[in-house]
Amino acid sequence: MSRPTGRVLTLLELLQSGGTRTMAELADRLGVEGRTVRRYVDQLIDLDVPVESVRGRYGGYRLAPGYRLPPLMLSDDEALAVLLGLVAGRRAGLTTTERTASETATAKIRRVLPKHVARRLDTLMEALAFTDQPGEFDTPDAGILLTVADAARHRRPVSIRYTDRDGRRSDRTLHAYGIVAHAGRWYVTGKDALIGEDRTFRLDRIADARTLPGFFEAPTGPDPAQRVLSGFATAEYRHEVTLRIHGTVEQVRARLPATVARVEECEPGTGERWLRVELRAERLDWLPPALAALDRPFVIERPDELRDLVVALADRLASHARRT
Repeated sequence: MSRPTGRVLTLLELLQSGGTRTMAELADRLGVEGRTVRRYVDQLIDLDVPVESVRGRYGGYRLAPGYRLPPLMLSDDEALAVLLGLVAGRRAGLTTTERTASETATAKIRRVLPKHVARRLDTLMEALAFTDQPGEFDTPDAGILLTVADAARHRRPVSIRYTDRDGRRSDRTLHAYGIVAHAGRWYVTGKDALIGEDRTFRLDRIADARTLPGFFEAPTGPDPAQRVLSGFATAEYRHEVTLRIHGTVEQVRARLPATVARVEECEPGTGERWLRVELRAERLDWLPPALAALDRPFVIERPDELRDLVVALADRLASHARRT
């Protein structure tokens, strides 16, 4: 693609984004003079693209209302970004219940690409390998995802029909703060209007969603992603664990991330100091190796069962060392 042709397409993309673009803005974005912009506009008009000239102090150029551009015009880098995004989203589980959607979208993009670009992308996809296997995730319905997202964007209540992890079904009115993608799943966090408390729901467990009339104020404090991570760390599990670890927050987070544990300062200051760590877990057997890998002084406040498991691990390691 020649440089002038590429700039003409860039001009088309700028006009496609909507509104009126001033001559000075277009010249700056394209890196050319105003008379060159007018020449590029004339080329678009010759191609039957209805570019309108807007006069006045804030005049410039715009596309005629209702004009639809050709279905796809992508550079090599753009095509690569789109296809890799589709592949990554499919492997990470960040798709909707229409599992074939990303595959059909990939096929459509592949069909309309120029042959030389398509061949290069095919070569990449054939040479590309992943170190992990694609996950199997329960994905949300596209209609429900979009309805909840719209309610969160416009701060409107939404009625949902939800099934919890124990199979219990309930109807709830939710003030949705936002949607969060985490570890291959979609979540919505917000206030359950019936009980007046913040809750996090998995979108794939929502069977129905309807926007309700009304409006709610946006909350202050943590953003939706932080609320979801905090909810994971404080959820109800079989064991409640309290530790004191001497080190930095960064050192602790390397082995006990925010999705697993809450970290609080026991004493003021920066750098290495005693930190209070609280977490909940269904099983404890993974914690002794994590604490050993952390390699920082620690004190187990509860439960006693964890202390026994740590001692047993230390005995095994000592035994193996003596044996070798």
